[in-house]
Amino acid sequence: MKTATLPSLRVEPQLRDAAQSVLQEGETLSGFIEASVRETIERRRTRAEFVARGLASREESQASGAYFAAGDVHAELGRMLTQARAKVQKRVQG
Repeated sequence: MKTATLPSLRVEPQLRDAAQSVLQEGETLSGFIEASVRETIERRRTRAEFVARGLASREESQASGAYFAAGDVHAELGRMLTQARAKVQKRVQG
């Protein structure tokens, strides 16, 4: 696969020093920057997908007229979380 380069990036010396100070053993500054760019891309894609799902859900609710009270949703999520925690705890003890 052919490779490409990202544009050069001028930063304040303090930012470069901060980045270098958190490098893990064997990690290069270039590798750190590449990983950071990849993570940011994924985070932005995930956020865009989340917003798209929310907008689609809003449109579906508007079309159907079916809405749920926030308190009811929170209570149901709380029950689901309690059940999931109990299941995990059972596995840990089992």
